[in-house]
Amino acid sequence: MTLHQTGRDVRDLCRRGVFTGPTAGLAPGYTQANVVILPENIAQFFHDFCRLNPKPCPLLQFTSPGQFEPKALAHAADIRTDVPRYRVFRDGVCVDRPDSIEKYWQNTLVTFLLGCSFTFEWALLDAGLPVRHIEEKCNVPMFRTNRLCNPVGPFSGPLVVSMRPMTPVQACRASQLTTAFPKAHGAPVHVGDPAAIGIADLAKPEYGDAVRIHPGELPVFWACGVTPMEAIAKARLPFAITHEPGHMFVTDALDESLRQATRG
Repeated sequence: MTLHQTGRDVRDLCRRGVFTGPTAGLAPGYTQANVVILPENIAQFFHDFCRLNPKPCPLLQFTSPGQFEPKALAHAADIRTDVPRYRVFRDGVCVDRPDSIEKYWQNTLVTFLLGCSFTFEWALLDAGLPVRHIEEKCNVPMFRTNRLCNPVGPFSGPLVVSMRPMTPVQACRASQLTTAFPKAHGAPVHVGDPAAIGIADLAKPEYGDAVRIHPGELPVFWACGVTPMEAIAKARLPFAITHEPGHMFVTDALDESLRQATRG
């Protein structure tokens, strides 16, 4: 698959079952989104969870019950087929990782689309900063931390972070750049010692793939949209659907539309 594609191109490949892999590096310039799909009766709790935890859960759009076309972000899209791979949860346990959720769809389901750090990666690359998982053609490493989210209703649990190794100078520049993307997790939440946020081994991420850290580099951690999966598992919800980590919904919105002006 080439990099020079639109969000619609990627969605079409997903819908046809041609592409089922991670979406980092695809459709440059098009906003990617985390996906959470919940029954209507608990959707308001999750909406409030996003409001109180905006770093890991920056809300871009939510749909009406049963609506599977998120029109505000992707025209003629179908959230049931247009993600490369999904996770289906029952009682908090992942029971299926399909490439379509049509057989699971119900008219009471509400879809939430959350900002993703893949959105700001093009700003990093344009600035000459490394994005190691794109270099190594793998999924971004994601880790469970000892930091807790603000609880709402059935939703609580640890913050999950994604990691990109950089030199101290590069990390400072990356922080400046990503601050302008609060709807894509914004600035890093931690730089340096992983043990300080409860991460024991950078070679063993809970989600995604380990990447090389070169001499002189530090791990740089951003809040991650996989955080809701931890909350869903902890809540033991009877039924929920998310994207597979790193396998995002690629929208028609442009990354630049999420960039905010910063001072200095």
